[in-house]
Amino acid sequence: MQENYSNTIKLGCWENAYGQAKASGKIKQHPEDFIVRENLAFTPSGDGEHVFLHIEKKGENTEYLASQLARLAGVRRRDVGYAGLKDRHAVTSQWFSIWLPKHVDVNWTRIENENVSILETTRHNRKLKRGALVGNAFNIRIRNYAGQDQQTQAKLDLICTLGFPNYFGLQRFGRQGNNLQKALEMHEQGTLPKRNASIYISAVRSFLFNEILSQRVKQQTWNTLLPGDYCMLNNSKAGFWSETVDQALVDRLKSGDIHPAGKLLGATDVESIKDKLAADYQPLTRIITSLKMETGFRALRAIPGEFSWRFSGENELSLSFTLPAGTFATSLLREVIQIKE
Repeated sequence: MQENYSNTIKLGCWENAYGQAKASGKIKQHPEDFIVRENLAFTPSGDGEHVFLHIEKKGENTEYLASQLARLAGVRRRDVGYAGLKDRHAVTSQWFSIWLPKHVDVNWTRIENENVSILETTRHNRKLKRGALVGNAFNIRIRNYAGQDQQTQAKLDLICTLGFPNYFGLQRFGRQGNNLQKALEMHEQGTLPKRNASIYISAVRSFLFNEILSQRVKQQTWNTLLPGDYCMLNNSKAGFWSETVDQALVDRLKSGDIHPAGKLLGATDVESIKDKLAADYQPLTRIITSLKMETGFRALRAIPGEFSWRFSGENELSLSFTLPAGTFATSLLREVIQIKE
């Protein structure tokens, strides 16, 4: 398979909830333009076999830093945990855990440099697992903003009240869709490398989810409960099926307590949903089927918390908000501006 698969599909051309953004701007011109603060779903106990480090980093890759911590502590890479990957081209604060049951003294300041600072050190009785977050807080500066403030304000008001489609961001698919390409190549060879298998498989399921969500957006049902929808509780992976939609469910949906959810396709879903997917996506659905994956669910919409914004006289728009874990800030931004490179 020589041609990149992303050249045969419409990667990123998913429907906008509030019409194509007419304003434009640039993000991540400097790391300080994209600030992310991680909010754990629990408070470390202060005691236990795992050292917890709260680290602020700039221009550093999460996985690389985890490897550096393992090397400094003299432990295996798998003994280091983190709750989620954070953008390299940003200023981010996140937690790492290192399994050190014998309470070995480690000079953690050796990891510090002009781009890495330790904010807090404590301990906990369990390893930090992926997804152990309430969410993330963002402060984003959009430079070279060009647009009509009144139109942008109207969209921001809608997002604040109604939310936005919970698409997976383009970064999930790698540069130029490379993660999808790798998944297909490894599938053709009959194997997936253990280290990156989850990344490639996740990219496949994420792409298919985005396609299904895009259809709901086009039908204007992405933030509406339909009979037979799966409902997800806000900021939770738990949910329930809604065979009928009564006023109580409508009220819960309006308040943001529940959200309609779409499937992260499993092997048993492909046959029943294949008529909703383009023929070009069959190579991806074959991967899902062959791996006998189980069905998952993801909310179709996300509603930002603590949302505020400010226009400046220097052609800049600054946004501040919180998002649930697993929600991409770029999926909010694509409703507001066309992001220029």
